[in-house]
Amino acid sequence: MSTTGTRFKGTLKKWDGERGFGFLTAEQGGQDVFVHVSAFPRNAQQPAVGELLSFEIERDREGRKRAVRVQRPGFVQPVSEPHPTRPRSRESTGHRLPVRSDSRSAWSLGTGIFAVLLVAAMGVLAYKYYAAPPVRSTFQCDGRQHCSQMTSCTEARYFLKNCPSTLMDGDGDGVPCEQQLCTSLFGR
Repeated sequence: MSTTGTRFKGTLKKWDGERGFGFLTAEQGGQDVFVHVSAFPRNAQQPAVGELLSFEIERDREGRKRAVRVQRPGFVQPVSEPHPTRPRSRESTGHRLPVRSDSRSAWSLGTGIFAVLLVAAMGVLAYKYYAAPPVRSTFQCDGRQHCSQMTSCTEARYFLKNCPSTLMDGDGDGVPCEQQLCTSLFGR
C-alpha cells in the first residue's frame, strides 16, 4: 500500500448506501476513484452524490486506487482512529480479515434455538414423569404398608395409589418413600 500524502478535491459521483461504497471524480480528471464508508470521518452524515470532498489516494495490495481520509470542505478532521466498523484495513495487516456478520442476529438465533431445545427437553421429561401411560403392573395389594417393604419407587407408587392403608407418604404430597426409594426428581 502506498500513500501519496497529497490531498485532492473532487465530487462524489456514485454512492451505494446499502453496501457502503461509491466512486469519486477528482477535479484534475482521470479515472474515478473507489471510496468506502470507512474513509469518511466517524459520526459523519451519509455521503451524498454531487457532494464536494477532499481526500487522499492510496493503492491497495492489488494496485487499485482508493480514496482515504475523506473530509468535507470547511471541516478540519483531527487525526483519529480507524473507522469503528473496521478496526484495521485488510491491506495494513497483510492478511484478509473475516467478514463479520451481525452479531445481534446471530446471538438471537442461537438463543432462540437453545430456548426451543430446552423447552422440548423439559417437555419430554415432564411427559415421561406425569403423562406416561400406565404400566401393566405385576404388583398386587398384599397388605404391605411401609417403604421398607417395597423394592422400587414404582412399586411404592403403585401401592400408594391402589392399595388402602399404606403408610408411605408422610407429608401427603403424593410421592411415596421420598427418603428411601423416590429420592430424585424423576425417580421411578
